[in-house]
Amino acid sequence: MEINFKESLASLRTQTPLVHNITNYVVMNFTANALLALGASPVMAHALEEVEDMAALSSALVINIGTLSAQWVQGMELAMTRTLALQKPIILDPVGAGATPYRNLVLSQLLSNASPTIIRGNASEVQAIAGFSGHTKGVDSTVSSSESVDAAIALSKATGSVVSVSGATDVIVQGEQVVFVDNGVALMTRVTGMGCSASAIAGAFAAIHAEPFEAAVLAAVCMGVCGEIAYETAQLPGSFQIAFLDALSALTPAQFAEKARVRY
Repeated sequence: MEINFKESLASLRTQTPLVHNITNYVVMNFTANALLALGASPVMAHALEEVEDMAALSSALVINIGTLSAQWVQGMELAMTRTLALQKPIILDPVGAGATPYRNLVLSQLLSNASPTIIRGNASEVQAIAGFSGHTKGVDSTVSSSESVDAAIALSKATGSVVSVSGATDVIVQGEQVVFVDNGVALMTRVTGMGCSASAIAGAFAAIHAEPFEAAVLAAVCMGVCGEIAYETAQLPGSFQIAFLDALSALTPAQFAEKARVRY
């Protein structure tokens, strides 16, 4: 597999895909800014009365279960059903999977409603959905991404989805195909919304790329490369968040290709 990083980033910025996010209160602003900085167009719409119409207008749907409520879950189900019917990509971020019975029930309902194109989460979340033993610490992972490869493969086979696992090394899986992305810095784990933004950016790349597996790799590399660039000038969480958005905006296609550290 050979991914054209330069062409993919240039294409995203030319097409400016509209990414529909039904996401959590905590990260809405940062996620929207990340999409804008990269060159995509965000919309945050969760009202039952409009989610189906928004799905028709958008190029991809991102579902994030970080802050759950009954009405939002209904909206997620409606949007997923409509997006599936329109054959557009669906990205599911299973925030906190395994933490509570209710959260697990919601995930079961969503997965039975429509198989996501990409499932993107941390190692504990992926293990929980796949039925492997493991524990979450709220919404944080208690295991490394390298420990989740078997769970990711099992989950990919069960759902037909590409599974992207974030960590010190990101792991992207489709069936038996596995790719490792070594980009990124540890400080990214200390800024709220980084993982949620990674899911939104996966939605942006999936919107313009015919291959979901490659779109997931592109998103993981993009996040990691921009984290590395941001860390060159900002080593504390507050300034790093701003520097990260600036890095997304300033990222050139050449940098994207040159700095990618991908193992096939």
